[in-house]
Amino acid sequence: MLQLDSIDPRTLGQRIAEARKARGVTQQDVADFLDVSRPTYIAIEKGERTTSPDEVRKLASFLGRKVHELVRPGEPVIELQPHLRAVAGKMKSSDENVLYAGIDELQRLAEDYRELERLMNAPLQFDYPPVVDLSGRIDPAQLAESVSVKERQRLGLGDQPVNNLRSLLEWDVGLRIFYWELPANIAGMYAYTPDLGCCILINRNHPAEKRRASMVHEYGHLIVDRYQPGIDYLSFPGRKPANERFAEQFALCFLMPTSSVRKRFQEIVTTTGDFQVADLCRLSHFYFVSVEAMALRLEQLALMPKGTWQALRESGLAPRQAQALLELPSQPVSNHPYPERYKYLAVQAFEQGKISQGQLGRFLRCDPLAAREIVAACRASTVVEDSGEAKQLELPFEKSLLGDQ
Repeated sequence: MLQLDSIDPRTLGQRIAEARKARGVTQQDVADFLDVSRPTYIAIEKGERTTSPDEVRKLASFLGRKVHELVRPGEPVIELQPHLRAVAGKMKSSDENVLYAGIDELQRLAEDYRELERLMNAPLQFDYPPVVDLSGRIDPAQLAESVSVKERQRLGLGDQPVNNLRSLLEWDVGLRIFYWELPANIAGMYAYTPDLGCCILINRNHPAEKRRASMVHEYGHLIVDRYQPGIDYLSFPGRKPANERFAEQFALCFLMPTSSVRKRFQEIVTTTGDFQVADLCRLSHFYFVSVEAMALRLEQLALMPKGTWQALRESGLAPRQAQALLELPSQPVSNHPYPERYKYLAVQAFEQGKISQGQLGRFLRCDPLAAREIVAACRASTVVEDSGEAKQLELPFEKSLLGDQ
């Protein structure tokens, strides 16, 4: 049975108000649905009128929320949905239902993440680079190159590829990066609030290489558009605005640093006297980017003639088949909607009895059986005995490693 005694009416009212705004309905619309007067409903939003469990269930259904989202403990966070929905409303998408569902899920994932942090007393630390102003006369692409070099130096990355990109951007920068279904023509979206920090949603249906590029693209937006949420489409009509040109070039330079790419390219040409399609595929695998992105970067650095990639496309090159023929090893890929840190917080909360098995499944977006399998996988570690035999070791999460305290 739903218990409302421990919930602050003002907090509940604020959550209801934010859900209503995100849904795009008026106070009168909700009042009519509840069959109460508008002043009575306004009193609910202000926390001045007690809300019954039945009314909360009805409101959750009408506003497209689950009951627990309205009655969860803690202060409500600033809503991401209204701002992203406003951006979506200015663009025409072929599948608006999927787009709006993705926006709603981003809000849910962000709030669930913050709830796990509250339960485990483990807030995510933000270490964002300073905001860059694009109002000057310098070309955004040139500026992006310089900023990407500084950012790599700030994070201690040197000029080598970054394979664990999602974890790096979460732990070292403080970005909340989620995957969810979005329309095929949308790469991702981003929004920032002071309490949640920068939240990014990437199209889960895109290939891993594209998802990585989209992550860093949105990272670029954090640098130049921190307070302006946005949705990134794969194509733009006409000339791209300055912020898009910055984000696009920032992603290319961050994933494929100029000094590193030039060095690798020269090593290949010096050793073999040529640079072939096979070399292009190997290089794209090394930097964990698409063959197209690698080719365009080489063209941009004048290491390959302009139009090389277009000619390869017209010739019918199939990058995946080419990479398979070269027997290149698979790269580490995570398809979870949430990042690793989120998963371990949920598992730890469950292990400590702070959430139930049903709540664990809700946090992990899976059924209870799959959730228990995730718990088992998190607790397991493979060790190799002196005999050479591999053995699974179960880790006791709560055991202190600091000795006697």
